[in-house]
Amino acid sequence: MFKKIITSAAVVALLVAPQIGAEDANPDMPFGAKAFEIYKTAVEMKSTANHGETPKLARYLAGEFEKGGFAKEDIHVFETGGTAGLIVRYHGDGSSGKKPVSISAHMDVVEADPRDWVRDPFTLIQEDGYFFGRGTADDKLGMTAVTANFLRLKAEGWVPNRDLIIAFSGDEETGMLSTRALVNEFRNLTDSEFVLNADAGGATLPTNGGTPANFSMQAAEKTYATWELTVNNSGGHSSRPRDDNAIYELAAALAKIQDHKFPVRYNELTRTYFRGTGAKTPGDTGKAMVQFANDPTDAWAIKTLRSNPSYVGTTGTTCVATMLRGGHAENALPQSATATVNCRIFPGVGVAATEATLKEVVGNDGVIFNMISDPTETDPSPLREDVLVALQKAVDNKFPGLEIIPSMSSGGTDGMHFRAAGIPSYGVNGGYSKPNDTNAHGLNERILVQTFYDNLAHWYVLLKAIAG
Repeated sequence: MFKKIITSAAVVALLVAPQIGAEDANPDMPFGAKAFEIYKTAVEMKSTANHGETPKLARYLAGEFEKGGFAKEDIHVFETGGTAGLIVRYHGDGSSGKKPVSISAHMDVVEADPRDWVRDPFTLIQEDGYFFGRGTADDKLGMTAVTANFLRLKAEGWVPNRDLIIAFSGDEETGMLSTRALVNEFRNLTDSEFVLNADAGGATLPTNGGTPANFSMQAAEKTYATWELTVNNSGGHSSRPRDDNAIYELAAALAKIQDHKFPVRYNELTRTYFRGTGAKTPGDTGKAMVQFANDPTDAWAIKTLRSNPSYVGTTGTTCVATMLRGGHAENALPQSATATVNCRIFPGVGVAATEATLKEVVGNDGVIFNMISDPTETDPSPLREDVLVALQKAVDNKFPGLEIIPSMSSGGTDGMHFRAAGIPSYGVNGGYSKPNDTNAHGLNERILVQTFYDNLAHWYVLLKAIAG
């Protein structure tokens, strides 16, 4: 199934299905101005964990849906753990006889310190062909496109052949409590055949312009797990140093983790991804992808891919130190030292096995491991022809004939919780960006202005194709 991305039956479906005309993608497109208004308002709301404006954003969007003709009883804002989620149902006529389709995105963003940014992170700024601001890419791009197209389709009087359900979370970047609520507490409102995830998917644009190698559809995610590693000590006066020092012990443990390479892992999805992407990727990277797909034990291919931060996570589990604290005074020996180690675990490896490996690598019973995350382990979503056919139409709107390749995300999205609840999830957002361009989670996050409008057109075609 993975090797043959779209079967002959799907090709026939593409040929005989009613064709959706190409959609313009520019500021003057239908609802382009409204989408920009929503985008600007959303980016300028500080929907971070510390600033706490996610409930405000959820209420703002709910108001826009009500003004756009959605009934109050079909709009649900719920608050949990200091954040909020939003559910909106677009009623269909039921002619397909199928369960609803949910569309997920998240309203919250990662913290941003204005002192570090070139521009104010919470002011949407257009400059040099980009929109700058926290969340411009992750994920107010996808959230806005889905919202604007619900409003546009409603205004056009379009009736889908099955219900469509918006399921926006409010703490995807932190605890995902609202995501868990969407699939558990509010399952009666969000139960679906599958989910289209607006927080994943897209294609990498060549730096100098042109057509991407392929379009990546997220169909799996690695497991997110975080431990705190702590070393305790009785401490003492800094003028009387001893061999047993909490900071040094912790540093030695971290050095061992740094040097450890987890075993190479692969599945049909990742091999398909490397085979398809490698065929259109120049240089040694592309060659290594193809060789790995054909022979995952190839030493040169493994070394080449693992030396590239963009692909190391697709070859197995990774663990890395992300935070550090220790000591209590400059003139005292440290009584404790703690490091945060974040792991992205390859499907099937398991959290318990990963912890056991880390403990074995460290080899020091004095290092205390404390799990501080709540991992969710999931298997890849099965590939569906109906999703692939609909997505191909949306991709063709920008790049006719561009190949869709399933992929596994090294980062985590809300999709993991839908998968864990038995609802397949597919990352299908039309996020087109140049290499290392968006800087999501980092300084000066940005997205191409053209990509903003391309994504509006992408979702318009996709929603009509999936439920038309």
